[in-house]
Amino acid sequence: MGLAMAHQLARRGRQVLVISRRRSEAAGFVAAGMLAPHAEGLQDELLQLGETSLERIPSWVAQIEADSSLPCGLRTSGIVVPFTDAGERDAYPTAALGQSLNRSQLEQEIPDLGEDWTTGLLFEQDGQIDNRRRLMRALERACVSLGVHFLEGAEVSKLAQDSDGALRGVLVRTAEGDEQVFETRAAVLCSGAWSRMLVPELPVFPVKGQMLSLQGPREALKRVIFGPGIYLVPREDGLVVVGATSEREAGFSEGLTPDGQKQLQTGIASLLPVAAGWPPMERWWGFRPCTPDEGPLLGPGPSSGLWLACGHHRNGVLLAAVTAQLLTAAISEEPLSSSDEALLRAFNWSRFAERDQPSTRQP
Repeated sequence: MGLAMAHQLARRGRQVLVISRRRSEAAGFVAAGMLAPHAEGLQDELLQLGETSLERIPSWVAQIEADSSLPCGLRTSGIVVPFTDAGERDAYPTAALGQSLNRSQLEQEIPDLGEDWTTGLLFEQDGQIDNRRRLMRALERACVSLGVHFLEGAEVSKLAQDSDGALRGVLVRTAEGDEQVFETRAAVLCSGAWSRMLVPELPVFPVKGQMLSLQGPREALKRVIFGPGIYLVPREDGLVVVGATSEREAGFSEGLTPDGQKQLQTGIASLLPVAAGWPPMERWWGFRPCTPDEGPLLGPGPSSGLWLACGHHRNGVLLAAVTAQLLTAAISEEPLSSSDEALLRAFNWSRFAERDQPSTRQP
């Protein structure tokens, strides 16, 4: 999210400094890269936000590839969501936006699908991007090519404010332990699951996810499979990304666990039994930045000059394009369409503060 924001701001001629505590913590290096507002079963404004971003991703990726001269690995591979019965399929929130499949049709899309899955939905409009190996690298190079500066291994310890509460700078502790102050009237918080540590008013908390990858035969799997609690995302070279556990009680506990890895293996055996024999390549974990309604925090923050691009939960890669475009336009005071303005309002952080206010309505 931070690189996406930096890239779009730099494209508009803004001077940008990216301050990063630990590069490896970035969710962009952890996620599977699904572009799946329909397969994920998103609803209401979150579905609208996801669909808007999905429409804008091709042009966004084209900008990144032009600025970096590197491919991002975007593929409209389509996503299959399998079900054990038609009732579950028809009750899925986005069922009307997909193509219904019977068992025979499922086998044509996923030849080795587990026998328990009798029906499904195909969302041909959804896809994927190779975020870990391609998109993040391309974004970094695109930012550098546009003059973005990076301060790695540094942690923002405090936001400095004027007497009226407006942002006037950020206090940073560098990797060498030095304290520095960077004066600024505009900053974007893209700190993911750690956002609340800097701005306590934000209801963002971590949801740990463990993942792994398998090396399958090239083109052994042509569609992404999105099952309950597990998904398989095939890359062009046969690598298959498998995820992910959803550990809400883990907090910021790092590391792999036997239970988490066993859960993934059980899911593989159920969803695509043949893949249980494919050799594992990597195992890793990360922290989703979640909010109480699982929607992101976008737009102006609690302090004037502080902007929010955090709390995207499991849809950060999908929503990076629309987040960067909406916020960059707002920061640059560019006119927004009525629909874009409505999306920014819908995901303003204050929606939680408003819900917490006691009712004044008379009985």
